[in-house]
Amino acid sequence: MRIVLCTCLLLSLYLSADTALGNDLIIGGDAIYVVQKEDTLQRIGAKHGVFWKKIASDNNLDIKQVPPAGTILKINTRRIVPKVVENGIIINVPDRTLYFFKDGKLSAFPVGLGLLAKNEAGDWKTPMGKFYVVRKRKNPTWTVPPSIQLENEIKGKPVEEVVPPGPNNPLGQYAIDTSIPGVLIHGTIKPGSVYRYMSHGCIRVLPEHIEQLYPMVDIKTQGEIIYEPVKIAVTETGRVFLEVRTDVYKKYRSTKSHAAKVIESYGVSERVDWQKVDRLIAGEGGVAEDVTLDKPPIAVAAPGTTVAKNEPPGIARRIMDYFRSYLKKS
Repeated sequence: MRIVLCTCLLLSLYLSADTALGNDLIIGGDAIYVVQKEDTLQRIGAKHGVFWKKIASDNNLDIKQVPPAGTILKINTRRIVPKVVENGIIINVPDRTLYFFKDGKLSAFPVGLGLLAKNEAGDWKTPMGKFYVVRKRKNPTWTVPPSIQLENEIKGKPVEEVVPPGPNNPLGQYAIDTSIPGVLIHGTIKPGSVYRYMSHGCIRVLPEHIEQLYPMVDIKTQGEIIYEPVKIAVTETGRVFLEVRTDVYKKYRSTKSHAAKVIESYGVSERVDWQKVDRLIAGEGGVAEDVTLDKPPIAVAAPGTTVAKNEPPGIARRIMDYFRSYLKKS
């Protein structure tokens, strides 16, 4: 069953058994947000999982200015869930979102991920693959990896081997250790890095969100980090939705050709408006949009007039004319 469900991205979503086992799930939608005193566009984008420049564009804001407290913003959080599981964690790198499924309930959280470029100390891209939760730690101690120690030494920064719990600990107040070496799901003391690619491979979560996620996750919870910049969903009524993200880790030669393959794999190539698809690819806005090809209305003849029918050209039309003439004579 293919179902479209709309809710605010950061709110939990209850799924029916049929929905949880389906593949086409759309969450989010048009939301209203009132700017708070300490907000910036970047922080607002991180809260909602939306690129901050798109928020500025949709609300005709100057990206160089902070909207004053009390400003009412319209934010479109509509997105396609890249993979639906019965229970577990799915993290899709291009849309910087952690999807948590448990007991027929879905929660989605914007996250910060690994840096795009590597340096002499290491490659900091967040790795892909399956994992499970090894342990959970409140007020964690951070054992600094040798690679980060080397990076700090190269940059002339203080080199620490262990950082105790407290306000200077980069892991924040909660850490969830995964079976992928060196990859944690944790809070952060740098909320501005969430919904960006600024970590050393770990998954950073806003403090208020990790506080919600931490108690829900159990030891041995299964998870997977995937990479899909193009997502597609087909609704029960046959509408085709497409979401295009930036191929940040440059895993595809062409986003356009990859999008075409994704659409073809669904068997809906003849049902999409390719001009709309091209626009989404060019914009890479990260919002799921309806790209269904709407057929032109059937013309209705006025009294006393006839409507020309679309007939095949060339030899096919001559053959049809022949049989029409033959049948008329008969």
